Amino acid sequence: MIAYNQPLYRPPAEANSIIIQATLGCSFNKCTFCTMYESKEFVVRPLEEVFLDIDKMATSYGDANKMFLADGDALACDTEHLIKILEYAYNKFPKLRRVSIYASAFNLHDKSLDELKLLKEKGLNLIYYGIESGSYEVLKRIQKPISNQKMCDGLNKAYEAGMKISVTVILGVAGKKYSKLHIEETAKILNQIKITYLSTLQLMLEQHTKQRFIKNFDGEFELLSTKEMLKEQKYFLELLNPMNKVIFRSNHASNSLALAGTLPKDKCRLVDEVSYIIDNYL
Repeated sequence: MIAYNQPLYRPPAEANSIIIQATLGCSFNKCTFCTMYESKEFVVRPLEEVFLDIDKMATSYGDANKMFLADGDALACDTEHLIKILEYAYNKFPKLRRVSIYASAFNLHDKSLDELKLLKEKGLNLIYYGIESGSYEVLKRIQKPISNQKMCDGLNKAYEAGMKISVTVILGVAGKKYSKLHIEETAKILNQIKITYLSTLQLMLEQHTKQRFIKNFDGEFELLSTKEMLKEQKYFLELLNPMNKVIFRSNHASNSLALAGTLPKDKCRLVDEVSYIIDNYL
């Protein structure tokens, strides 16, 4: 086994994947809702270190067919650097069929379409991308200021390159004051792009970060109750009209209600499920 640089995170869907730390930390690391990498400085790990970890994992798990490249946004690596990692990984794991990665809004925007196509050709199949909110007003207040257009451009490039895209949205991240704006602007973005998977999480703040988070809302931030969170979930689903088939989940540990379906086929059922809980239990 390899000695990971802790803390180590991966998406829920990567529970059975080989995890290789191509980077340590997050290249942006300023979002006020996130504490995942606050204890780390961002580092692109040398190829020889990454290759050694791949060798060690291949010795014990040589039949593995999925790999996740950590940490927070390994797509920040130079494209040639990532290609060398991908080539080495596929050589060492003959049954490997999927390699996935976290992508930030910023580094995905910075990659060209040709770079993304080349990465897909070399076996980078899936990116995980946190939209969080489609509202620029909200994004500024959570210190993740990127425009809707840049987010759409980056995601559309990844789709055109042939990659699968898993997007997350955070319910409650805008508080009560900006709740309606948050949901409407987020749905608007998702109705303009093509993605593969969509998940909603509910805002969870660590105690030591609450003050900094609330300060950016001019001290007016009010946390949503469980009922208000589910009302956001319902409104969001009602507004979604995706351009293609999207697999939807709300089964993260933060969610007060687990939902699963395919949009747009299951939209009415999902809305009805949320409505039933709101009307009968809250």
